[in-house]
Amino acid sequence: MTKVSVLSQTGASVGEIELNDLVFGIEPNEAVLFDAVVAQRASLRQGNHKVKNRSEVAGGGRKPWRQKGTGRARQGSIRSPQWRGGGTVFGPTPRSYSYKLPKKVRRLALRSALSAKVGEQNFLVLDALQLAAPKTKDFKAILGNLKIEKKALFVTAELDENVALSARNIPGVTVVSATGINVLDLLGHEKVVFTKAAVEKVEEVLG
Repeated sequence: MTKVSVLSQTGASVGEIELNDLVFGIEPNEAVLFDAVVAQRASLRQGNHKVKNRSEVAGGGRKPWRQKGTGRARQGSIRSPQWRGGGTVFGPTPRSYSYKLPKKVRRLALRSALSAKVGEQNFLVLDALQLAAPKTKDFKAILGNLKIEKKALFVTAELDENVALSARNIPGVTVVSATGINVLDLLGHEKVVFTKAAVEKVEEVLG
């Protein structure tokens, strides 16, 4: 099993933890990671684009000219698609782009993303992450103690409101619970910081 140092909020080492190789030590599957990212980004699309077809465009209720005898092509409405100001044929309408990957594929993607972070040595474990009150200054102090300068994802066993509110206004910092981890967040942040309790919870589900 892979061993990782456990740090305190002050940045001091307070012990070690053994990571389950089934979750944090597999060979990352890039194809599955790609599929998971595409599926997650697809589900984030609003899908509220809309055009009007000929039945929705205002006007065009009267036949522009009689059917025969004018020498011109027959027309039924000035809102037909071939007319300027007419409706659009087969245009986009509101729809959901989301789709689900198989459960085993989703879990393999999570294990691959976690293993990739451990392999890159961008995975940190804290003994605990607690704040007495929501204060951005205190959370920035923790970032300084851990020497985190770029985007970071903090994962706690349960979502702590004080921690979440303290990190909310810091660019590039995201706080999620162990049940809310996803591939897009894991790959989109350079550093991933788990609490010890969060590691145990994730291993229980994915191990």
